[in-house]
Amino acid sequence: MVGPLNLAGPVSGLVLGFGFGFILENAGFGDPQRLTAQLRLTDWAVFKVMFTAIIVCAFFLDLASGLGLLKMGDVFIPSVYFWGTLLGGVGLGVGMAVGGYCPGTSIVGLVSGRLDGLLFLLGVGAGTLLFNGAYPSIKLWAYPKTGPNALTLPQLLNLPAWLILLTLLAVLVSVGWLTRGGMDAGKRQA
Repeated sequence: MVGPLNLAGPVSGLVLGFGFGFILENAGFGDPQRLTAQLRLTDWAVFKVMFTAIIVCAFFLDLASGLGLLKMGDVFIPSVYFWGTLLGGVGLGVGMAVGGYCPGTSIVGLVSGRLDGLLFLLGVGAGTLLFNGAYPSIKLWAYPKTGPNALTLPQLLNLPAWLILLTLLAVLVSVGWLTRGGMDAGKRQA
């Protein structure tokens, strides 16, 4: 399979990864105080940027599908594993709250010269090893409760895609309006 910029596999991933990291650093997301401020609900920049990215991606996926450029059947959509997702979400959330990074921003922090980015990545590695060791004993309860099999949000809710996109956009606009000036509040606390 050929990826963006007509580059295949890992090269395409590296090019996009470096580009994404550059954008994260320039947005200030390589600073752990920024993510922590989001979790304290004092700086909504991370939510606004990531939610905007989700909406833009969803819009272009829907547009490409509607124009016949993309078959949604060719897009991998994983099934939901309720208990496994809950366990992973709690683990990642606690790690982000304690360390101030998500895995991607910790790499950006490290490349930017932040030692705490390295320490966070070492914690991610330790957590991965811990999960790998515990997996045989948790797989019996974490994965048997499977959610809907490979459904998109419009399919799951049995609603048209345009209504879902419009609702997501309304959420983003509402959060933007309710938190206007919120980005400055996070910087004042830092």
